[in-house]
Amino acid sequence: MSNTIETQKDECCPTFHPEKWDEKTFDWENKPFIEESVPSFLHIPSKKMLGKKIRKMMKLAEDSDKIAEDKTEVLLLFMDPHAFKSNIYLSVKDAVPNAKNTTLTGKFMTKVFDGPFKAIPKFIKQMDVYLKDKMRRAEDYYVHYAYCPKCSEERGKNYMVFFAKVNS
Repeated sequence: MSNTIETQKDECCPTFHPEKWDEKTFDWENKPFIEESVPSFLHIPSKKMLGKKIRKMMKLAEDSDKIAEDKTEVLLLFMDPHAFKSNIYLSVKDAVPNAKNTTLTGKFMTKVFDGPFKAIPKFIKQMDVYLKDKMRRAEDYYVHYAYCPKCSEERGKNYMVFFAKVNS
């Protein structure tokens, strides 16, 4: 394992640079991810199951050497198809053995927000205004949390990157 990965593992979550992700557009064609889901209640995932699933996904990706060495490039996206289920997508370099492999395709526009989880409805409204100004509409939303709860508390920031899959 390289020193870069070890150093970033020691710090838990890598330092997040909002300017890298804010107001960007990504065109993904079969971008590889592995997927898991957890039950949620009114869009709040079960914390115990969430941590277990994320650790499982990371272990599968790392053990198969399919995760980006630069941890600032790794995306962990959350998408709620309804109020009682959260899908989790971990970006990988290629198919991961023994994992549910999937891909995402489409045009994704982003915006970075900093605030509590409960502000997500407000952030969605702000994102909708941003998209409308760009003459776009969100088909789906995916959210990447830059920091785990522990790192968020330590750093005093709770950055979220909203990825809106938009009409082309």
